[in-house]
Amino acid sequence: MSFLDCSCISHAQVQPMDIEERYEDTSHQFLSFDGSEYTLQGPAGGDDITGLSPEPAHYQLLSELGKGFNNLSQVSMARHIPTGQLVAVKKTNLDECTEEELLQLMNEVLLSRLFRHPNLLTSRLVFCSSCQLWVLTPLMAYGSADALLRTYFPDGMSESLIAYLLYGVLKALEYLHRMGYVHRAVKASHILLSEEGRVYLSGLHSIYSMMRDGKRMRAVFDMPHHSPALLPWLSPELLRQDLHGYGLKSDIYSLGIVACELVSGRVPFQDMPPTQMLLQKLRGSHCCLLDVAPFPLGELGGLKVSRSGVDSGIGESVATGSLSHSATAPATDRPQSPGPKNHSATLHNLVQLCLQQQPERRPSASELLSHAFFKQVKRHTRDSFLSLMYPAVPLTSPEDQPVSSPPGPLCYTSAVADSTDAVWDFSD
Repeated sequence: MSFLDCSCISHAQVQPMDIEERYEDTSHQFLSFDGSEYTLQGPAGGDDITGLSPEPAHYQLLSELGKGFNNLSQVSMARHIPTGQLVAVKKTNLDECTEEELLQLMNEVLLSRLFRHPNLLTSRLVFCSSCQLWVLTPLMAYGSADALLRTYFPDGMSESLIAYLLYGVLKALEYLHRMGYVHRAVKASHILLSEEGRVYLSGLHSIYSMMRDGKRMRAVFDMPHHSPALLPWLSPELLRQDLHGYGLKSDIYSLGIVACELVSGRVPFQDMPPTQMLLQKLRGSHCCLLDVAPFPLGELGGLKVSRSGVDSGIGESVATGSLSHSATAPATDRPQSPGPKNHSATLHNLVQLCLQQQPERRPSASELLSHAFFKQVKRHTRDSFLSLMYPAVPLTSPEDQPVSSPPGPLCYTSAVADSTDAVWDFSD
């Protein structure tokens, strides 16, 4: 059953055809741009789920990964029984959604039908079972960059791993920007890594079109309906909400915040009250890498300034934060502890460019792809970057019994066993 035909959304006054036609009309000219790279290339290997069946009975739910969409969605690891392939299943009870939330779900589904890019996580398999919406995506076995920071790299990642992650995000942003969309939610929890080592950008529910009447707007004025937790990543011009509006370069600012987040293991501005954070951004103050104080120390509040001790050598070591997890590793396999180092000049330059106060001074996603910081990405293979993930390991199928069964004819929320902290961050 198609999501657009599901009887569970009949109470909402929605017009799916009008919405779908709008996306097709405003984006068709960009779909023809370099189609071999942007529209035809899809996930490879274990990330491809296009051939799986849209039957709930064909999936065995194994363990809960987390919750999302205002806690209305339950995300679980599942096995496609006919093929044995592991996937992520997001189930949402449509009867519990408001009309606005139904429109947001429909928006994400329609955008997933429109976008095609190997670094963009889209929902290629969507179907309804009774009143539940099932959205299937490839299993991101390494989880999100945010979860990796909290679990394995509390003091930050190595520069090589950061370059690999940010390069994948930039490829996705370049595609979205060419299509005429601004993402508005670029942050570490929306950067996902599959078992094969492919980097994905998620968070399509936040995307906003810059196209009006078949023309690309230079600026838009819509204020995203985000939770306050997303404020540290938003650009000054988006938060300002003045007559100048904001545009695609807002995502570049967010990318700079993510770079600081990955380097230090801490989110810039997070410990500030929202009003103080807004004033700091509007005054032109911004975070820097931890070997340079971003503000006078008295203004930082609870934000600590320390060296992360990361390196820029491929495979030479990992962030010092991961060393506490490797005490039991054999001496020959344990990475050598790097001494405190200053961050590379190219990383400093990248962050400085992204966090320019004036949007027009920031480079585009296409220009950043040729930045000197990303030269190391082209010199190495995907496997060599995965070696930097140590001691993190990809998710595997649990040996215990499934936590729930496929839904029956009645609408209900399946009982889920108590679980530990989510290994895959689905926050907004």
